[in-house]
Amino acid sequence: MVRIVLDANQFISALLKPGSNPDLIMRLVRREKVLLLLSDAICAELLRVLTYPKIRNRLNRSEESLTEFIDKLRAVAVVIPGAVKLPPLQSDPSDTKYLECAVEGKARLYHLRRPSSDRPEYVPGDKDRCPGHFPDTS
Repeated sequence: MVRIVLDANQFISALLKPGSNPDLIMRLVRREKVLLLLSDAICAELLRVLTYPKIRNRLNRSEESLTEFIDKLRAVAVVIPGAVKLPPLQSDPSDTKYLECAVEGKARLYHLRRPSSDRPEYVPGDKDRCPGHFPDTS
């Protein structure tokens, strides 16, 4: 089964934009077609982002219901222990938690947004690859 890691923005898009790609991915998770990987660090960031007033108002949910949403996510996901610690990503150190989860959970492909267009968006899920190293695609 394909193992995936989504970042907080993708969860927000899934909630706010029915029919979006992140929403379709979450439907696959609910139908057990793909395996969602989470960590405590990812859940904490997601809850923090969900409780931003602007997002919470758009979702029209209480903080309690947002906490329940995180609990439901944890119930359908594999929660990774968080034993893998990698050097911070240079482009955005706060995103390292997603790569750590993907590596520890043995995801096959990691999606990383790159600020510059000269780097690929995907890094093969290879334990021998150094995080932040992007292979030459030319």
